[in-house]
Formats: sequence, structure tokens, C-alpha cells
Amino acid sequence: MRISGFSAVLLLLATTTAFAQTASAPKPPVADKIHTEKPINGAVLVDDYAWLRERTNPRVREYLEAENAYAEEVTADEKPFAEKLYNETLGHIKQTDTSVPYRKHGYWYYSRTEEGKQYPVLCRKKETLSAPEEVVLDVNELAKGEKFMSLGAFDVSDDSNLLAYTTDNIGFRQYKLHIKDLRTGQLLADTAERVDSLTWAADNKTVFYSTEDAQTKRSDLVHRHVLGENAAGDPVVYNEKDERYDVNIGRTRDGKYLAMSSESHVTSEEKFLAADTPGGNWTLIEPRKEGVRYYAEEANGVLYIRVNDTDPSYRLVTALIATPGKAHWTELIPARRDIPIESVDAFKSFYVVNERVKGLPVLRVVAMKTNESHTVQVPEPAYFLSPAMNAEFDTEKYRYQYQSPITPSSTFEYDLKTQTSSLLKQQEVPGGYDKSRYTVERLFISAKDGAGIPVTVVYRKDTFKRGENPLFVYGYGSYGITMPDTFSVAGLALLDRGVVTTVAHIRGGGELGEAWHDAGKMMTKRNTFTDFIDATEGLLAQGYGKRGRVGIEGGSAGGLLMGAVTNMRPDLFKVVLAEVPFVDIMNTMLDATLPLTVPEYEEWGNPNQKSAFDYMLSYSPYDNVAAKAYPAILVQTSFDDSQVMYWEPSKYVAKLRALKTDSNPLVFFINMHGGHGGSSGRYDRIREQDRRYAFMLTQLGIAQ
Repeated sequence: MRISGFSAVLLLLATTTAFAQTASAPKPPVADKIHTEKPINGAVLVDDYAWLRERTNPRVREYLEAENAYAEEVTADEKPFAEKLYNETLGHIKQTDTSVPYRKHGYWYYSRTEEGKQYPVLCRKKETLSAPEEVVLDVNELAKGEKFMSLGAFDVSDDSNLLAYTTDNIGFRQYKLHIKDLRTGQLLADTAERVDSLTWAADNKTVFYSTEDAQTKRSDLVHRHVLGENAAGDPVVYNEKDERYDVNIGRTRDGKYLAMSSESHVTSEEKFLAADTPGGNWTLIEPRKEGVRYYAEEANGVLYIRVNDTDPSYRLVTALIATPGKAHWTELIPARRDIPIESVDAFKSFYVVNERVKGLPVLRVVAMKTNESHTVQVPEPAYFLSPAMNAEFDTEKYRYQYQSPITPSSTFEYDLKTQTSSLLKQQEVPGGYDKSRYTVERLFISAKDGAGIPVTVVYRKDTFKRGENPLFVYGYGSYGITMPDTFSVAGLALLDRGVVTTVAHIRGGGELGEAWHDAGKMMTKRNTFTDFIDATEGLLAQGYGKRGRVGIEGGSAGGLLMGAVTNMRPDLFKVVLAEVPFVDIMNTMLDATLPLTVPEYEEWGNPNQKSAFDYMLSYSPYDNVAAKAYPAILVQTSFDDSQVMYWEPSKYVAKLRALKTDSNPLVFFINMHGGHGGSSGRYDRIREQDRRYAFMLTQLGIAQ
């Protein structure tokens, strides 16, 4: 809480500061209006709160601190409830736990957590699991004295002696490279700044890494570093000059090749280099072609390439590593419009295709010699299924993760010889969790244009009364990202209080493949918002909730969704949770100096073009705030977020406060030491989530 000293300061500065507030009652800060205009494309963008992006302006920090103080004050009565939810959540978490070990280069690697500690401890054992434990990296130690700590890239050299890793201690996704000698525990002098991806070459002394541009944060350079040399002189082996593209560096599963990809939102290309010749020349698989994306896996000198050149659903082709270009491609799996291919994993004797059928993931294991395939079987109508850690190339077993909204996260191992799966570990849920008390359903709700919107519905059987329950709808719908149907310990607090929880898999996401994404981006973006509204209306019509008791949530681009649908249908929702919301789309997308802007022209459109400008302006949350009644709203952001700058939600809240005609609460929490995901520590993140849930449940009439 940041309240001390505020009353006196506010009284002294009432006429000159950026906000005003009286000590007699919990009244919200009022941001100064400084009128600015931006003529563009025959229109004028008016922005009275542009000054809030002046990060170093003391008045900005004063305003944000005042918003935090106000939020703490008006939610003071909810704090005991939030603490209760927090304790409930902790009661369902095995706080001291260990991940499933995986094998690589003769070691078993795993992570473990300890009760009371915010971060994981990364460990390994040599040859057998009964061997003594070696601590590879204790993130709790890295976090000492820091207000934020995020571990980024992490890679161990082939001889298992050296660890290359990156850390961000601010929250701005600005990572620094470190190299640790695992034999001595000492850090080497070799470091580099603004590192995104990294990988070792086979010689155990050469590290390839990508770095980002200091202003746009676009990953544009790949460097080669030899241990002991000055990183400032590291040669640049690739410079991605097209500002729509990011570059990434990695290594194939068999360790034989380094892989480099350059990718925009709609186009990609890849290069490879023999890992034992780090000074050699890179080979291009196929030159980039606008609108074509491809992704390659290598096994036994063969490339398995997933490519969308014939259909957005992708096909799978192969090519010899010696002749990788399209002229030499052989089709292995044709594109199927209704069964998009999401990814491919290649091993010595088999490959695994991750497909989607009716919006749900399917894993198909294929033996290379016989081409015989087998599909991993799942028991529920809505679920999340994905590859697990599979570090070994020469193996007859494949690990995958399965969970559903009512089945805790489970790691399985599929045996190719027996074609059976065995459970290695399931997330333990203390506190008497009984899966049989809950049910999960998968619906397809019709949008107004006839499209079928997949919706996942979960509720507790003994509290469900058709048409009477509070309804919670979560949404995202951007970048082709699929919202997984996963198990949530925090979500039990909602279900156990009779809330029907749902996820609307709206257009703009990837649930039904690239075509589903294409139908909700650029000049079709409004489908994302109308789908969410139609899904909510459909759920109410089918009795999965009660009108007037609807809570919704979304973060980042999902926060844009929250802002858009709240402007469009404020009457439909009782309470809105918006985390790091991308709500100032026009000003952000008109500023090419900001991180992400130029690459994301291919997602949202380029507002410098009039047609895109007019369309984007029609839904931009900040620009469409109006003098009308709004639901109760909680907005959360982070001062050091590099993906959605803090000033977007700050301006949005200020404008809402000035224009909204209702008396519903509008609270704004600013994490002054957080990143895009909020706090970095696991306990702190739980507290933030349960604070949001306490607010929502209170507004829905549930405060116990």
C-alpha cells in the first residue's frame, strides 16, 4: 500500500498537480486534461491525457501512486475476502514439489519448489535419479535484493559443464546473458546485454545469441561468441533489416544443426548450420515469400517442414538436408482445411504431428519405417494436450502433457512399441479436491454471421441451477493464440461459489487454425468483439448464467477485447477485469518508435492508411469511451511493462473517470515493479489474481 503522506501532499498541490482528491471521502484522483490534437487521414485524434506517457515526469508518478492509494482504499473491505481466497488457493497447491525429470546428455534435469520461496530451483542428477543432486541454478538466489526476477533462455553445453542463461531484473523483457561453470559454480566474465535467444555450438565454447534493438525491442541481430573473448567484438552473423521480422536462434533435437528463423506475423524463413562448424556458412532452406510461413524439424538428415503455401491449415513436406529448397520438397501429409497442423516433433525413428480437430488438439504418432500412425486417446470433451519436454533424439518414448478444466496437469509417456501411455505424474491438489463434483462441456454457439464459436463451460454439479448462476467469461482472440482448456487451482474459488466459468474461443485466436485467426484480425477484427458478445448472449440464452450477474476478464490483447466489448455492450456485463490492457490502439500503432508497433501492422493494420485508420478507430477502446453508464471495472498494469506501456491503461482509466455516468467502482492497480505478467514471484502472482477475484465476486453478489 502506498498511502502515507498523500493527504498532505494532495491538499498542498490541489490547484497545480496532475490530480485532485479530498481526504474526507474516498474520491478518485482526477487527472489533468491537457488538450492535444493529431490531424490524420481527414480526422482529428483528440487526446487529453497524452502527458501520462512522460515516464520521468514527477506528476505522472504522483498520479499513479494516487490511483494505487485510491484502489487500496475503496477495496479495503474486500481485503479479508481476498486473503481468504489466497489461503484457499495455497491450500490447493503442493508448495514443495518437484517436476518430472527429463534426460539430456547423461543427466536428469528437473526443477523443484520449496514452501515459502517465490522461485524454482533448477537441479540435475548424473546418470541415475538416485545420484546426488546438483543445483544448476537457484532463481531465489538470483532474486535476492531484486524487486523482479525473470529467467529467460537456458541452455547447457554438450559436455554438460557450462550453463548459458539470461535474466531480467526489471520486468521490461530486457535480458542479460550469463555463463556459469557448473563444475565450480562460478560465473564467467562473458556477458552480453539485451539477449533474447541463445544456443551452444557443439564445441562447448561457442555461443550463438540474438539481441534486440534498444528502441523497438525487435530481435534483429545474431552474434557468435567464443568464451574468453570480449563480447563487444562478437561478430554479427546475421542482421535482419526488415523491421517487421524477429530473428531467433536454436538447435535441432539431435544436436547436429543450429537453426535460425526470421519471422513476421505472416511470413518466415529458416537457415541452418552444422553445429560442429560454428564458423561456417548458413544454408537457407527456402527464401521468404510474402504470406508463406514454414517451420522445419530435422531428423536423420531429413527436414520435416510444416508449411502453409497451399492452405492456411498447413501441410507437411520433407526434404533432404543437402537439397532443402522447395523444388525438392516431397509431400508427406497434405493440407486439410478442417484439420490444421500446429506443430511437428521429429525423432530418430518417429515423428509426432500436433493437429486440431474441431478446435481441440490431437497428437498423432507416426513410425518412420512403416508410416503406421496412432492417435493418443483422451477422455474428456474439452482439454489441453501438448508435447512435454522431449530432449532425447534416440528414444522410443514420447512425453506429453494432458489436463482439462477439471483434470489437474498430468505428464504421460507414450511407448511406441506397446502403443500405450503411462502416467508419470499428476499435479497434486491438496485440500480434498474431488473431480467428480465438477463437469466440463464443449459448446458451439452461433455468431450473428453463422460462424460456430467454440466455448468451454465448467461448473460444479451441485450448485448449478439453469439460468440462476453467476457467469464468468474469459477471452483473448488475437495473434492466432489458442486459449488452452487447462486446470486452474485459482479457478476452484469461483466454481466452489457457484460461478459457471467459461472460455470463449473467439475469432482472432488459433483454435480452428490460421483461417480462424485471419477471420479476426486486420479488417475483420471486429469479429473478435462481436463473437465475445454473441458467445455471452448464447450462454445466457442456454441457461449457463443469469443476466445481470456476468463477469468477464482478459489481459493484454484480451484487455483490448474487454475495452471494446464494454464500450459496445456495457449493459451486458456486471463486472470487468482487464489486465495490462492494450486499449490505446490508435496512438500506439501510429508511433513506430514503440516496441511491437511496426511488426504488428500485420495483425491490426497500419493506421497511416486511411481504410485501416477508419476501421481501427471504430473499435479502439480509448477513443470510444463515452458519457454513459459502465460496469464495475478493475484495471491492472505494470509500470515496467514493455508490451503494453503503462500509459495506455492510465489514460483509459482517466478518460473513463471523466466521462462515465454511473457510480460503479473503477479501480486501477499499478504494479510499480512488475512486467507484462505482473509480479514475478509465484506467491505475489497468486495474491494479484485473488485480489481481482475478490473484486469480481463482490460485484457479483458473492462475498464469502
